[in-house]
Amino acid sequence: MKTYIKFLSQYFLSSFFYVLLIIFSLVFIVNLLSELEFFKNIDVGVFFTIYLSFLNSPAVIFEIFPFIFLISTQLFFIKLFNNDEIKIFKYTGFKNSKILIIISFVSLILSMIIVSVFYTTSSNLKKLYLETKSNYTKDGKYLAVINQNGLWIRDKIDNKILLVNSSKIDKNFLIDNIITEFTSNYEIIRNIKSDKINIIENNWVIYNPEILVRNTIETKNQINLYSNFNSKRINSLFSNLSSLSFLKLLELKKNYILLNYSTIEINIQIQKILSYPLYLILMTLFSGALMFRVKSYKSNTFKISIGLFLCVIIYYFNNLFNALGTTEKINYILSIWIPLIILSFVTIIMLVRINEK
Repeated sequence: MKTYIKFLSQYFLSSFFYVLLIIFSLVFIVNLLSELEFFKNIDVGVFFTIYLSFLNSPAVIFEIFPFIFLISTQLFFIKLFNNDEIKIFKYTGFKNSKILIIISFVSLILSMIIVSVFYTTSSNLKKLYLETKSNYTKDGKYLAVINQNGLWIRDKIDNKILLVNSSKIDKNFLIDNIITEFTSNYEIIRNIKSDKINIIENNWVIYNPEILVRNTIETKNQINLYSNFNSKRINSLFSNLSSLSFLKLLELKKNYILLNYSTIEINIQIQKILSYPLYLILMTLFSGALMFRVKSYKSNTFKISIGLFLCVIIYYFNNLFNALGTTEKINYILSIWIPLIILSFVTIIMLVRINEK
């Protein structure tokens, strides 16, 4: 490896890990304060809240990696500018574009590690975090799972336990259902079979149920059954996709299709992961081009402030298109790729005549 490539790569990596350490510390502290607030009336040790904060932090870090790359690139160029090393490179005939190519290649390697290793690790830790914390919530005794056999719900009402299996979900209705009602000791009280259940409210409306009680079948036009679940709550249970690895997302998508359940949010998450390396590289190039355009300004604080301001704009711009994709106002693929295409055009314009800067 040529000396200048090694030098620039180490310089960029040192900036990256420095920013990553600072951001991780801030995220960890915010998470810790949140956990302390959550457990203020629950008897748990401080080390347990620290443990939960650590489990949750990587998933948050993954979401803000684009801004870590942007700020890291800014810090990298600030070092080069302050030490006049950028002038030394320029005097030796080393073009600005070559510096950007080198750090973009380093960003590519980092992004592949982040997507393949960091994301899988963070999703597993997030899953462990949710499972551990659920034991301390009122919802800990309730459960909803989607697999190849449909939707399964375990519910507890007073001293009774309900086990519900549905083949499909059609908006506010469960289709092809079997409900088994148990005592608290898991003794069967009755079985209910119904083709359609309205779950828009917690007081379910069960249409044309067949009720089996001790080998006796009774048919009714309609009955009501109270549950802790409704359509809104069921939808929200499966919205935390950051706790699923890429392979788990593909598996969940297949199960959603079998259940006739909307796969929009899963498709958006998959596209987000696939596009993430490009997003991180673009943020590196964008930040580098920005720094060459503002290098005449003396104040480093001003330069960083511009970067942070643009971080906020890019963040809300992406969120806007994600919301449009989630609500199906635009195609889910476009909701992820349009912001990247726009960022690409802006970056290309900023890179024009970069070697003259």
